[in-house]
Amino acid sequence: MHGLGNDFVIIDGRDRDIQDPADLSRRICDRHTGVGADGLIIIYPSDRADIRMVIFNSDGSEAQMCGNGLRCFARHVYQQGMVKSESFSVETLAGIMEPRIVTDDKGRVSAVAVNMGRPVFEPAEIPVLWNEDKFIQVPVDMGDRVYDITAVLMGVPHVVVYVEDLESTDVCGIGSRIENHPLFPQKTNVNFVQLIDNETIAVRTWERGAGSTLACGTGSCAAAVVSAFLGETGKKVRVRLKLGELLITWNEDDRVTMEGSASYVFSGRLYE
Repeated sequence: MHGLGNDFVIIDGRDRDIQDPADLSRRICDRHTGVGADGLIIIYPSDRADIRMVIFNSDGSEAQMCGNGLRCFARHVYQQGMVKSESFSVETLAGIMEPRIVTDDKGRVSAVAVNMGRPVFEPAEIPVLWNEDKFIQVPVDMGDRVYDITAVLMGVPHVVVYVEDLESTDVCGIGSRIENHPLFPQKTNVNFVQLIDNETIAVRTWERGAGSTLACGTGSCAAAVVSAFLGETGKKVRVRLKLGELLITWNEDDRVTMEGSASYVFSGRLYE
């Protein structure tokens, strides 16, 4: 499945013992010798929520959560009858997430909306090695130039960097250097943001553990929250990605809602 190009292999692990999911993820996500994906998602039962999502990046590292992956996960478990309601709870390493299936007038799934929780700006929780209250537009020397960087925890650590033109931005080169900067002890996801207008931004993301991806749900939320926080946009923002848009709303209760598509590509059997 994919969420605006951010693609995942999803496996039902409710009735089987997956011995080494990190190794499986590295092999299955390899685009030359495996199925090919940005990450591997495994479905498990949960004693804390309706169902549990476990996700591994293509390099074998386990992620706390993934917004695009959660939308794909939610649509799949709903359409396969693993959950019975259009709104349900999902256990993740980032906490309990609450997706809602959006259907059209014929009852077909048209989108998935997800309550992504509250953004966290406290440096120690992100984490970022910084002694002030927030890491907001801090000048960081990356060798080629100084970038103004803002850090926020949106389930997973993110930074936001504003650029004049996304198409001419070296997302891979700059993103990799920022991801591995000593300021970020657990590394970080890097979002390059181009302001379009008060209601629209364009985003390209370098994902921690996965590299450049066509879309990042938590990154889109981080970019929208930071843009609203800085007064560059309102609190309801359309995020333009390579293959479509996400609608991000920073609600009055401080929670962030993300709504967007989740699409099937194919299904099959993997023989080990």
